[in-house]
Amino acid sequence: MSQAAQKEYSVGYALFIACAAAIGGFLFGFDTSVINGTLDALRFKLSATDAGLGLAASVAILGAAGGAFFAGTLADKFGRRKVMLTASVLFLISAVGSGYPYFFTEVGSAHNFLEFIIWRVIGGVGVGAASVIVPAYIAEIAPAALRGRLASMQQFAIVIGIFSALLSNYVLGASAGGGAAIMNAQRVIEGVTPLWGFETWQWMFWIECIPAIAYFLFVLFIPESPRYLVAQKKHEEASVVLSKILSPHIVAQKIADIKTSLHSEIAPKFSDLLEKVAGKVRLTPIVWVGIGVAALQQFVGINVIFYYGNVLWESVGFNQQDAMMTSVLSSIVNIVSTIIAIVLVDKVGRKPLLLAGSLGMFFTLGVMAVIFGTAGLDEHGNPVLNGIVAYTAVISANLYVVFFAFSWGPVCWILLGEMFNNRIRGAALALGGLSQWLANFAIAGTFPILLAKIGLGGAYGIYCLFAFLSIFFVLTKIKETNGKELEDM
Repeated sequence: MSQAAQKEYSVGYALFIACAAAIGGFLFGFDTSVINGTLDALRFKLSATDAGLGLAASVAILGAAGGAFFAGTLADKFGRRKVMLTASVLFLISAVGSGYPYFFTEVGSAHNFLEFIIWRVIGGVGVGAASVIVPAYIAEIAPAALRGRLASMQQFAIVIGIFSALLSNYVLGASAGGGAAIMNAQRVIEGVTPLWGFETWQWMFWIECIPAIAYFLFVLFIPESPRYLVAQKKHEEASVVLSKILSPHIVAQKIADIKTSLHSEIAPKFSDLLEKVAGKVRLTPIVWVGIGVAALQQFVGINVIFYYGNVLWESVGFNQQDAMMTSVLSSIVNIVSTIIAIVLVDKVGRKPLLLAGSLGMFFTLGVMAVIFGTAGLDEHGNPVLNGIVAYTAVISANLYVVFFAFSWGPVCWILLGEMFNNRIRGAALALGGLSQWLANFAIAGTFPILLAKIGLGGAYGIYCLFAFLSIFFVLTKIKETNGKELEDM
């Protein structure tokens, strides 16, 4: 980057804003992954069936679909900061309630499961809102030359959140003597482990209160999006914000560019996403591409690793604590690979990273499908892996995480934040976020059922098929957005 170009913006302040906003991504990753360490205990405490366990793991995602759908519209009406503050409060409420689903139902009653589900849905709404607003906010406040790297902070924060949830689960499980549940030699759950006067699974949820409060406090110190301020005709406030990010001599031109692109006299609405072709009304092609990107990010099955990592590795013979450690290692791989994406996304571009990720996921998912599909079974019907085959499965799973984490993980959010023009961004992001979370819900909710019906081999075969389809989607539908101003989209 030339010295002249560096003077066009303030790297330090833009980075601070992006990192503060991205704590929402941290909570997103933490909230959706903390369930991983609690599933065995919840099966025992809440008497959950396979379908019930899937619902417990995925119902937050259903709430997230609603939060994502309405967040864009609410952010256009009330501002990005207010939506982020509201999300932090929802995270806090959910963390407390999920760890103590007895506020409105008697301990040990059949209604505890329903109360737990309600608390998880509340947190899910916060997750969905953050998943849409954080990348949009960062994209709107970041200079074009930094936008890809700063937008990657969202995914980086998500993977740090995933790691933190899995690590805290592991530490709490180790402190309690081996996990959240007590299992016998036949891997049958016989009870739950106590810790500091409560049960271990409860502490796993309550830990989230700490980052939820931190997020609320950090958002208080970041500015409102200048694009939202211009849309509200608060041009002086927008100039003040932009003057802290951009060189003063280009602020006025930036305000003019935003005015032109926003057409602020026309309120954003879902009808803006429609077009008439041959007398028929349909969604514009760019919106369909956004929906496809969001859905495929989930259909490749990545969250099975982070929502069900313990269940997955326990099913092939790992004990509870070793399964937790394997999940932690996968999350470390996830972090390192996301850093690679941050380094490369503005140099290589979005499309090449997506294509490389699709090819790699197709290969590694195929290997796992073959290994799990051909593994021998124990007397309980669980696949058994030994020796080199077990190591190959673990290596393939972690390589799969690598290929996802440097490509579809962060690039999906970057594209959703920048591929739509300013006039339709709020409404289009709502549909994209809804698509992403519904796909996430479908994958997370069906995995325990697939595991019971067709086994790990069949489940990974399905995810491998979607990875294969994603290759052709990238080649034919994705256009490069690297280096373009949002006003030029």
